[in-house]
Parts: sequence; structure tokens; C-alpha cells
Amino acid sequence: MALKTYKPTTNANRHLVGIDRSDLHKGAPVKMLTEGQSSTGGRNNHGHITSRRRGGGHKQAYRLIDFKRKKLDMPATVERLEYDPNRTAFIALIKYEDGQLSYILAPQRLGVGDTVIASQNADIKPGNAMPLKNMPVGTIVHNIELQAGKGGQLARSAGCYAQLIGKDAGYAQIRLSSGELRLVRGECFASIGAVSNPDNQNTVLAKAGRARWLGRRPAVRGIAMNPVDHPHGGRTNGGRQPVSPWGWQTKGLKTRKNKKTNGLIIRNRHDAKK
Repeated sequence: MALKTYKPTTNANRHLVGIDRSDLHKGAPVKMLTEGQSSTGGRNNHGHITSRRRGGGHKQAYRLIDFKRKKLDMPATVERLEYDPNRTAFIALIKYEDGQLSYILAPQRLGVGDTVIASQNADIKPGNAMPLKNMPVGTIVHNIELQAGKGGQLARSAGCYAQLIGKDAGYAQIRLSSGELRLVRGECFASIGAVSNPDNQNTVLAKAGRARWLGRRPAVRGIAMNPVDHPHGGRTNGGRQPVSPWGWQTKGLKTRKNKKTNGLIIRNRHDAKK
């Protein structure tokens, strides 16, 4: 897919840069592979805001994506590629030989009519899925499981990928696009290739209304608030370190507290940037 610009018929169209989705399916999704969902507006079950700057947006139906790929050794044909409003990547509708339909994340260079398969030993081609232990070193992968059978959790958004750089003692060593090196059990499945729609990061919304359509509310700067509302408020912060409304440093402070995976991260993304 390529980027698309528009004639400057309005001030917003002058700067608007979108994704050319002319090759995607233009109809509705498969109804049995969707379910309803309601917007939280960033509120929890008590009605308290837990995620700021969220609300509104167009109504969406959630597409049920097969992140596990556990229908082994049965080829499937790509019926069409579709837009998914719930994620930045495109999705592919596949049809197995027994007639079952399913949605998967569409990798780059996957087209209509291509055949994909999930197997213990599959060909190294985009869309196929197999355990990390059976892949050759250097393979580009996405939709990576962290626990065998749980379904893919890493490298799922538009343009993302990871690289298998080594295998040792039952673990696969993968390098994420952030530079982080991580150990994953070799039995965990991953899909071949990089996720589709890599140009998503180059889009320009061009107007505030388009952000509201996506469910994004305005972000107010802390220095534009009153002192009662933000530590930066009142323009009397005196060169203070940038902090959140609750006083946490917002630039460079490591806040990760995850004892379960600390031993499986060889080098985190902060160290990779040094």
C-alpha cells in the first residue's frame, strides 16, 4: 500500500496524507467473525478516568483475529485483505480446505490467492506460522507468542517485526524493532514476515476532527493549566523536570515492574539506544 495525498480543496486536505486502501475489500466484514464492543471512554468500572484523552469516535465492530494459529497442517487460501478499525495493520480473510473462515494479521507481500499454513515445519514465506525452534536464524517474524499456546503478543501493529538471531538451551533469542533482546521458549509460535501497512507512521491527520473520529480527545499541555491541576501549571514551575499530573518523571524514568520476565530480557530498549 502507498501513501495518498489530496487536492487542496480545503485547508485540511492541503496537508492530509492517508493510506491508499484501493486494494482492500470494500464491503462489510464476515458477520460470524465479528462481535460488538462498547467504548469505555477511558473509564474503568467505577467511572473513573484511567486513560486520559480518550472518548468519542466512530462505532466499531471487533474482528475476531486468530492469533494462535493452532489449525495445524491444513492449508488456507487468502480470500481478501480488509481494513480493521481496531488496529493499524490490515487483516486477511483466509479459507481453510475444510471451508472454515478465519481472520489473521496480514503480513507484507501477502496477496489474494496466496496459500498460508501453520505447521511444525512450514516453508519460510509470509503468512506461514511455525515454532521459533524450527525457524532458521535470521528469519523476520511477527505475532510472536510469549507463552506457548497463548497466542501472539509481540510485533502485531503496522510495520512491526522482530528477527530471530539465535537459539540456545530451548530458548529462541529475538531482537525487537526497539532494539530489545528477549528470550522466548522455542515452542512458541510466530508468523513469518513483517506486519502490513508500514506507511501508517507517515500519515498526517491534518485536522483535529479526524483525531476525534478515531476516539482521540484533545491533549492539554500542563503549563497551560492552573497550579491546582498540574505541577507545571501557573507558569511558575521554574525549570522543573517534566512530570506527569501525579509528579512522575516523564522523560527517561524507567517504570517497568515485571519480575516474571526480567530474566528473559537480555537487553532492554533503553540500553539499546545508548
